[in-house]
Amino acid sequence: MNVKKLWRIFLSTLYLSTFTFGGGYVIVTLLKNKFVDKLHWIDEEEMLDLVAIAQSSPGAIAVNGAIVVGYKLAGIMGVIVAILGAIIPPFCIITIISFFYIAFKNNMMIQSLLSGMTAGVGAVIVSVVYDMGRGIIKSKDWIFILIMFVSFVANYIFNINVVYIILIVAVIGAIRTIYRIHGKAKKI
Repeated sequence: MNVKKLWRIFLSTLYLSTFTFGGGYVIVTLLKNKFVDKLHWIDEEEMLDLVAIAQSSPGAIAVNGAIVVGYKLAGIMGVIVAILGAIIPPFCIITIISFFYIAFKNNMMIQSLLSGMTAGVGAVIVSVVYDMGRGIIKSKDWIFILIMFVSFVANYIFNINVVYIILIVAVIGAIRTIYRIHGKAKKI
C-alpha cells in the first residue's frame, strides 16, 4: 500500500474537515476541488457518482463522502484514513465547545459570527448545486436532465420526501442499466 498516498488522503480529509463549516454539502465541493481539480485522482463524472452514493447512504454526508473517496483512492485502508481525517476535527471542536457552551450561548460576538457563517454556507451550497447541475447538463443526457428537474420540482414544490425521490431515481437507474446491458448483450 502506498503510505504516501494514504498520508495525503488523511491530511486532505483532516484539513477539509477542520475548516469546513455548514454541514456535509459544503465538504462535497471541497472534496471535489481537492481530489478532482488539484490532485486529479478522480475525474469529475466519477466524483458526481461518488457524491450520489454518499448522499443516498445513511449517516453524515461528510463521513460518507470521505468513505467513498477513500475507498476509490486506496481501498479499505483509504476508507480508514479518510474516516479518521473526517471525524477527528469535529470530535475535537465539539468537545471543546461543549466545555464552553454556557459562555458561548449568550455571547453576541459568537452569535454574530455564526450568523455570518450561515450566509457563507448558503453560498457554498449554491456553488455545489451549480457544479453538480452543470455536470449533468454538460452530459447532454436528456434523462439525467429530466430527472434533475423533476426531482427538484417534486421536493421543492410538492414537498415529496427526498427518500422517496432517491428510491424512485435508483429504480430508474437500475432499469436503465439493465436495459443498456441487455441491449449490448443482444448486439454481441
